[in-house]
Amino acid sequence: MKSILKKKLTFAIAVVTLTGLIWGYGFSNETAAKAPTPSDSRIQMVPGNFSELAKQAQPGVVNIRTVKKIKDGGPVFRHFFGNPFGQRQPFGENDPFRDFFGPFENNPDREFKQSSLGSGFIVDRDGYIVTNNHVIENADEIKVKLSNGKEYDAKVVGRDPKTDLALIKIKASRNLAPLKMGNSDDLEIGNWVVAIGSPFGLEQTVTAGIVSAKGRTIGSGPYDDFIQTDASINPGNSGGPLLNLNGEVVGINTAIIAQGQGIGFAIPVNLAQGIVAQLKKDGAVTRGWLGVAIQDLTPELAEYYGLKEKKGVLVTQVFDGDPADIAGIKTNDVIVAVGDTSVASSRELSSTIAGVPVGKEVDITVLRNGKEKTVQALIAKRDDSDQVARRQLENNEEFGLQAAELTPELARRFGYAENESGVLVLSVKSGSKADRAGIQQGDLVKEINRKPVKSVSDLTSELKKEKSGKSIQLLVKRSNAGFVVIKIA
Repeated sequence: MKSILKKKLTFAIAVVTLTGLIWGYGFSNETAAKAPTPSDSRIQMVPGNFSELAKQAQPGVVNIRTVKKIKDGGPVFRHFFGNPFGQRQPFGENDPFRDFFGPFENNPDREFKQSSLGSGFIVDRDGYIVTNNHVIENADEIKVKLSNGKEYDAKVVGRDPKTDLALIKIKASRNLAPLKMGNSDDLEIGNWVVAIGSPFGLEQTVTAGIVSAKGRTIGSGPYDDFIQTDASINPGNSGGPLLNLNGEVVGINTAIIAQGQGIGFAIPVNLAQGIVAQLKKDGAVTRGWLGVAIQDLTPELAEYYGLKEKKGVLVTQVFDGDPADIAGIKTNDVIVAVGDTSVASSRELSSTIAGVPVGKEVDITVLRNGKEKTVQALIAKRDDSDQVARRQLENNEEFGLQAAELTPELARRFGYAENESGVLVLSVKSGSKADRAGIQQGDLVKEINRKPVKSVSDLTSELKKEKSGKSIQLLVKRSNAGFVVIKIA
């Protein structure tokens, strides 16, 4: 009897175990069918290696060494006036977007030679090479070294500080290996990319990573539109190519965050190609100019001006006699489109207008008092020196503050966008009305009693209009703090 029971129990356990195995097998198959696998076309896994890509691309990448003769004023001079090539570093030694410069000698009050290292890449067999403006700016000598070790003197064809791009040329045999241009618009976050350059003078260094983000704004200028990557980029990589897995240039490596690891930025090649073409043809870049001061439309501003949705770019100032003024665009209009191109940010509007040929008439669609209106504007040539001349500096003794109109340099120094509008408070006298009210150095005055402040003269005239004892309300933008309303009694 015990033997029979033991056999039945053994049989039952076997059936249960077999059933579990069959059930588990079916469950595993079902799960595997639903989960993506490495062969899934939606997922591009790590390439086997980058060897072939590197072999094909390295002959088109060059090392750039520059020399400049300067007079050094010692540590104090460098502290106040930035890096050795004369570019200001408004946030001092800890500025996260420092340029890529090599070591230099320190011979106070004497002329000496300062060396700088960078990278570049060949774009055609005639010897044209693309690099960063900050690599070759103000250099007295430019040496280009090819991957085969041959070295050539280079001359500057043209520079564009606004986008930090430059075009140089060498006289070499036509047996050069230009890199093929890709399409940066096709890049997606997560795509593999490869950087080639000379970090710290280590020539032909190849690093790989992914696209971390697109459309990054890092405060370098009005045309910021950087590709962010974690491919290792270091001082000396500046001007070198960022490549896709087809070996095509999709970006020009330009900047890093010194405090961050694996955070580098590249200029999209689609932006660079138009600039390079102009530099090659004319030696300079001509940009379109509409003649407005603008800023992004935040939810607070949309509510302040009674707009139902955050859409477009707010016009904060229209310059007299410029295309926008002639076309009938007004302050507080919201620009939503240029031709058939919608614009959602000041950066998009600036780059779109900059790309319109000078002398071309375009449709500008604006929202005014909640109604859509289209005007025609004849695009003029942007003249940056003229824009600087518009700014003023003035003291207001009664209220105890010194103010100036915002220049690109002041914007960078105080942490505002270059195309921001308003009047910047440079200093506040201790114990003055402005001081007691809470106005601070670096505040940007946008409005007084809901009236836009476009210039220093506007600020002064509005303050003078107010009768003694009457409260004044200032709408102030404070860097890293947003908008603040300040009352002056």
